[in-house]
Amino acid sequence: MSNTFEHLKAWQISIELAKNIYILTKSFPKEEAFGLISQMRRAAISISSNIAEGSSRDSVKEFTQFIRISIGSLNELESQLFISFELGFINRAQMNDLRKIIKNTGELLGGLKRYLCKKL
Repeated sequence: MSNTFEHLKAWQISIELAKNIYILTKSFPKEEAFGLISQMRRAAISISSNIAEGSSRDSVKEFTQFIRISIGSLNELESQLFISFELGFINRAQMNDLRKIIKNTGELLGGLKRYLCKKL
């Protein structure tokens, strides 16, 4: 596979999502530094990282697996967003704004996965 991940819209929006998660979690309670903050940031970073790593693999099958991992990290992040809301760390508007980005990212990743699966 060619290493052209930076041209993929799914990668571009996942970078935007990670940036937003870093900004958002700055306001979380300090006692969450090794809990929810760390978990959310890791999940957010994992999305773009797996797209990038998968794009450099030698086969479509491998790239597809990395996209599946990205989707899993996206779902993990969305779950953590719900927890953050339930704990009062974020408000409904913040949650809704991020869920829109998550939904868009998921749609792009799903489309990329379908495209790759057709090439198998």
